[in-house]
Amino acid sequence: GEENLILLDGRHEFPFSFQLPQEPLVTSFTGKYGSIQYYVKAILERPAAPDQSVQTELQVISHIDVSSPALLTPVLRSQEKMVGCWFFTSGPVSLSAKIERKGYCNGEAIPIYAEIENCSSRLIVPKAAIFQTQTYLASGKTKTFRQMVANVRGNHIASGSTDTWNGKTLKIPPVSPSILDCCIIRVEYSLAVYIHIPGAKKLMIEMPLVIGTIPCIGFSSRNSSITSQFSMDMSWLALTMPEHPEAPPNYADVVSEEEFSRHAPTYPLPIDCEEQLCCPVFAYIQEFRFQPPPLYSEIDPHPTDVEEVQPVSFML
Repeated sequence: GEENLILLDGRHEFPFSFQLPQEPLVTSFTGKYGSIQYYVKAILERPAAPDQSVQTELQVISHIDVSSPALLTPVLRSQEKMVGCWFFTSGPVSLSAKIERKGYCNGEAIPIYAEIENCSSRLIVPKAAIFQTQTYLASGKTKTFRQMVANVRGNHIASGSTDTWNGKTLKIPPVSPSILDCCIIRVEYSLAVYIHIPGAKKLMIEMPLVIGTIPCIGFSSRNSSITSQFSMDMSWLALTMPEHPEAPPNYADVVSEEEFSRHAPTYPLPIDCEEQLCCPVFAYIQEFRFQPPPLYSEIDPHPTDVEEVQPVSFML
């Protein structure tokens, strides 16, 4: 108000409230060459003394919903590079990479799908990284600062071999959301999948990435349901495999049918199994056991009538 107040000695508190503008505000950000900051400032005017003021910083976040159709589209890139110098080429190295969507939030893990083929004569190493690019525009000039915020490394790929990434994850660290609608500062992200080639320039594929603030609920619930379904479907596999497999019987392989019938007991077959057992026929299981092996003897119980005589020669 415009009225002057006479305050007595002691502590006095006055509540204030302000409505933020309806138009979108740019997210608070502090970068390499500039910053976007908001402050709340309080001024105490005194008639016979200089004014006193105090201010505190206010954090503002412009929300980005990664569930928007533009951020749910998959991104696919592919590239090939011939390794060598002039006429001394050793072969090409090809790379193709894909991500399921363009928008992610802090703390999410990005599954990366990639195929690498090494037809060169060198040992290569595939890698992936998230880069942050800060762009500053002032007085008709542009300044850019680029830094790596997260990375992951794959296995070595020998000459003539291939490798496949079936959802290799790269977790997003706590970073500032993307700033795309500011006329003086832009903050953009990209996911780079590249191959380190000794003695040659690396082969790189860069895909645009948007870091939002509102997570995609549909994708998170779908991924969790797929994971639970996969674990549930795989649980039965442990039940079918015994911890200690039972050894197969080997006596039936060496005992002839004549020897088995000599020791096997005779079971009289009932006239009507259903009347005696009071149960269906398929539930009646006849007892069957292997006979014990014969006693060991050095005398052959079935000698051959004709002995084979083979000539033996000695040389002195």
